[in-house]
Amino acid sequence: MLEYSLHENLLTERTDDYSAQTHSKASYNREQFIDLMLQRGTLMTKTDALAVLNNIEETVAYIVKNGGMINMPLFNTGFSISGVFEGAADVFDPNRHHLHVNISKGTLLRDAEKDVKLTKVNVALPQPQILEVKDSVTGSIDSLLTAGGVIEIVGVNIKIAGENSACGLYFVDAGGTETKAVTLVNNKPATVIAIIPALAAGEYHVKIVTQYAAGKDLKEPKTTVYSKLLRLQ
Repeated sequence: MLEYSLHENLLTERTDDYSAQTHSKASYNREQFIDLMLQRGTLMTKTDALAVLNNIEETVAYIVKNGGMINMPLFNTGFSISGVFEGAADVFDPNRHHLHVNISKGTLLRDAEKDVKLTKVNVALPQPQILEVKDSVTGSIDSLLTAGGVIEIVGVNIKIAGENSACGLYFVDAGGTETKAVTLVNNKPATVIAIIPALAAGEYHVKIVTQYAAGKDLKEPKTTVYSKLLRLQ
């Protein structure tokens, strides 16, 4: 069973376009592949299977190195060359041209592809999350702010990005008035460092609005408000 989830299609501007992302439950390395071979039933020992697999891999590499192609039920290989040749008399130049080994699925994989059963799962993109706020002037954590000083925010997916004008770092006072930070000194997924605006004394929440999530640019902004109150004096 192959799981898949739907996510916003970031290649279009429509908000109702989604694309599928697959989530494979298992991945097999060489040793695990051989173990599965033996579990499924064979007269070979693990040593035999390893020797056969080694031979197959080395033979495939030998054929390719000598310019041969492979046509088997599992996969097929071929070659292509990219780059521009300057006239019919030009020859292959590794500085201008690149040789590519192309691999395509054979009949066995094509048949297996038809038999894969799919199940839809819900996998939400991670939300921005603030973990800690430090005032660089006083060195205090989750406590004080210094007007005109530097704030260092540590979190997850807090990089401020996106074309929406709402994206930014805000200081929200007790009355709900929001003041946006003008200068970002450092702006990364795990750390945002900014100059604190000239705020009046009082208590503030820190708020981040961003269209960034796990390396992707979202169509709509997401908001996180730090639960701890910070006192500016």
